[in-house]
Amino acid sequence: MKFVYIIPLFLLIYLGGCMQNPPVVQDGNGTLELKALWNKSLDATPDLAPLQNAKVILSSQYGIQVYYTGSDGYLRLSHLPSANYNISVKGIHPDDPTIILVASKRGLNIGSGQTCTYTDTAKPVSNSGIAINEIYSAGPVNNIFYFYDLFIELFNSSDSVKYLDGMQVMRVSGTNNGTYGPGADWYNNGRMQGVIYIYKFPGRAGEKNYPFNPKQFLVLAGDAVDHRKAVSTSIDLSHADWEFYNQYMAADIDNPNVPNLINLISSNTTKFLISLSSDIVALGSGVDTVWTDGVDISTIVDAVQYRSNMSLPKTLDDRLDRGMVQSPPRYSGKSIQRKEPGMDTNDGYLDWEILSAPTPGRQY
Repeated sequence: MKFVYIIPLFLLIYLGGCMQNPPVVQDGNGTLELKALWNKSLDATPDLAPLQNAKVILSSQYGIQVYYTGSDGYLRLSHLPSANYNISVKGIHPDDPTIILVASKRGLNIGSGQTCTYTDTAKPVSNSGIAINEIYSAGPVNNIFYFYDLFIELFNSSDSVKYLDGMQVMRVSGTNNGTYGPGADWYNNGRMQGVIYIYKFPGRAGEKNYPFNPKQFLVLAGDAVDHRKAVSTSIDLSHADWEFYNQYMAADIDNPNVPNLINLISSNTTKFLISLSSDIVALGSGVDTVWTDGVDISTIVDAVQYRSNMSLPKTLDDRLDRGMVQSPPRYSGKSIQRKEPGMDTNDGYLDWEILSAPTPGRQY
């Protein structure tokens, strides 16, 4: 019995041409040679050293892989499929464990049979161990414009107990000053401007009454109720860890079984809300208690700017994050989450992704 195989002409042209896009089938013939360095020098003259045992996160259309550099700061990966890769490098500062060293690269093209050599020098970022891990503000799928089921999730990626006493959660959406937008250092004095909401955990910074355990997720709910009772496509936040409560509002929802974050701006008499699709959320240590002149950037633990239109300019100061996060559509029931719990390379573009459904209190 004879079989005749007919290959359409357009497929022959496709297979024979020079492909700019990654293939549908993984070819597995690309190679990446990565060298991670850090600058030991404290003056203007660089003194580069290998970044040992640094975590390398490689992401592409084929998924996410995690590797580690050797003692020489070197990593060689072979049999990679042709694709555009995003690379994040994260290591602990050899002399100060409270500082992490991060480097990142977007859109590194590795073709079939090619060897791509990439060297980068990691830069220091404060390592508090606490990060904003998930934001859900898009609202559930509905046609009545219900969006009160928002939450912000925190994660303690460190191996030690942290304390929430006095920490601040901020919405940074204030109008610009003509030159800079919200989240920027308008006056070049080391302070972030544009805060319009600021809520705090009980106590003062430095106290130890509210522990945050290692590898723990904490859900901060706008309203700690079962929102499915209002909209069936929503989520249950009645068991959230914390709830935003505005004591200056006439009748804000208050779940007695969930502790409160308290509003610090008495003139703000509305419910804690963040924009469905474009906003900045920041987490402060609580050391800076005078926010009317801006918040000291050195006291901000983490900050995220998300946008529906990524072509608009980023306004958040680069010292807080060098990138932005693509937000899901309004009323899509989707959230944004870090690709790995607590993963913070100081570039939101690389660190975050859109989830098809929110996952309060867990990863995926």
